[in-house]
Parts: sequence; structure tokens; C-alpha cells
Amino acid sequence: MTSAGEAEASLAKYSELTRRAMEQFLPAGQPFEYLYELMRDYPGRGGKGIRPALLLASCEAFGGRASDAVATAVGLELLHNAFLIHDDIEDNSPIRRHRPTLHELHGTALALNAGDALAALALQPLRADAAMSPRLRERLVSEFVSVVRKTTEGQALDLGWRRDGVLDVAPMDYIALAGKKTCWYTTVAPLRMGAIIGSHGTAALRDISRFGFFLGLAFQVRDDLLDIDEQSAQGKSPLGDIREGKHTLLLIHLLLTANPAHRAWLVEFLADENLRTASDCARVLQLMDTYGSIEFAKSFGAEMVDAARGSFPGAFAAVPESEHLNFLRGLIDFMQLRRK
Repeated sequence: MTSAGEAEASLAKYSELTRRAMEQFLPAGQPFEYLYELMRDYPGRGGKGIRPALLLASCEAFGGRASDAVATAVGLELLHNAFLIHDDIEDNSPIRRHRPTLHELHGTALALNAGDALAALALQPLRADAAMSPRLRERLVSEFVSVVRKTTEGQALDLGWRRDGVLDVAPMDYIALAGKKTCWYTTVAPLRMGAIIGSHGTAALRDISRFGFFLGLAFQVRDDLLDIDEQSAQGKSPLGDIREGKHTLLLIHLLLTANPAHRAWLVEFLADENLRTASDCARVLQLMDTYGSIEFAKSFGAEMVDAARGSFPGAFAAVPESEHLNFLRGLIDFMQLRRK
């Protein structure tokens, strides 16, 4: 079984391989200070490397080489960083990976433009991969289209619920939201793309998608919990999800369980983002603790980890044991234990 330390080392290896390959696809022309420098910012800050690691390891588990899939991993990372820039603007987030967000550094307009440029480049690595067959490239392009559609649908739900003050939501609604916004492009699509490349298009994807879905939910619940941990906070502002009024699993549980007085106060807190003070955010966190929302999220996350573990054998039934398969198996527990 892969330990947490071994998982982090492998994540770093896959991430570094992808970042090095990404360099050739990040232009350095003019206007550099208004566009190309901005496009290089988020990719240069590093990150967890979950997406390229899942894609490359899945490819290797199905018999391919990391070099066969690195162009696709680069494309997915370009798209990921475009999503991050846009997400930070939409959430008015001040911090990303321990530094001011791109729109805080350069203004919303230039940051938005840089995000658009990164998204437009996402398919360029696939087009430049001369070793890939046209048939395989077309399948992967379809996967990219699905990633964009499902992720933006999930983001639209998140933003729309906050804009309209939608509070009548339940854990099943959270699953539907996270399934689109997080799971598809964080875990499901990378696993599918890697399997497609490694198997030359012969892998059965249904069970892989199922495993990726549970793994992605475990990832998202852990993100929700890390947001309230000041020692972790994922390189972002502590309690950022509370300040932004995001429909995390903790907030949904609190809305469902708080007594009328506390729920009324919470509804008022969520009604106007400009009135959410630091002390009010701290009070929400205290209420989450009082009503068991934190423990509920931990228990839910553990259930998703168990579901991912249960679906793993079916997802990879067609491939032999290998260090790559062992790494993917080890990521199941890592999703619940990671500190960033």
C-alpha cells in the first residue's frame, strides 16, 4: 500500500514532469507584461498535481508510458489553471497558493483575458502530439469538451445558488453539484483520458468513471474541511468558503439542523456578502461545530473513501498489478488524509 509520503512524492514527480512539458506551450511574446507573464503565473505556483498524476498513472496502469500521455496532461493543466483564474474572479478570492490572486495583482480585466488565453491553448498540446493517432485524438477532444461542459454547469449551479439565495438544499444536491464542478475534471476525466491512451481506446470507462466519481467526492469533502483549518487552508484565506457563502457540505448540514433562531441568523448572514465580517465567519464555524456539521462532513468523506475503495477493483479489473496501480490505490486514503 502506498503511504502518504510516497503518494506525495509520486504526485510531485508527475506534477514536475507535466510542468516541464508545459513550458513549450506557454508563449513568451508581446504583450508580455499584460498577457504572457500573467498566463505563466498560476502554472508557476505549483499545486497538488492530482489531475496530471491520475492521468499519467492511469495511462501507465493500462500499459502505456507517461510520455504517451504527457501532452494530454499538459492540456488538462492549462485548462485547470484557466478555471482557477476565472473561479477566483467569480468568488472574489484574495489568495491562491499563498499569494495574491491574479485579479488582485493585475485587475479583473487582464486576469480574465489571461484565463481565456489559457483555456484557448488547452487543446494545442494534443494537436502537437505527432505520435497520437487521429482516432485517439478525436476521442480525447470529446473528453475535453465534456470536461468544459460539466465543470461550467457545476460552477453555474454554485454561483446561481449563491446569487439567488437558494438555501433549500440537501446532501444529494451537494453530490450533484460536486459531481459536475469538481469530480469530472479533477478525477473522472483524468482517469478516463489516461485509460483511453494507455489502452489505445479499448478500456471500458463506466467503472473507471464510477471510481473517479467517489474519489472526487472524497477530494471535495476534504477541501471543505481544509477550508476551516487555519493550519492548512490550501494556500487560500481561512474560512474562505464561509465568507463566500459556498454550499459546502458543512453549510448544508448546518442549514438543515440549526434551531430556528440560529438558522434565521445564518440566513441573514448569507443574504449579503458585503456584511460578512471575520467575527461572523468565526461564529458560523462555531455553529458548525455545535451542530455536528464538521463531524457529519468527516463521516460523509469517510463513506466516499469506502465507496471509492469498493469500486476500485471493478475499475481496474482488466489490468495487472503494478506500481502505477498501487499508486492509484494509495490515493484513495490520501484523499482523506491530505493536509493541502
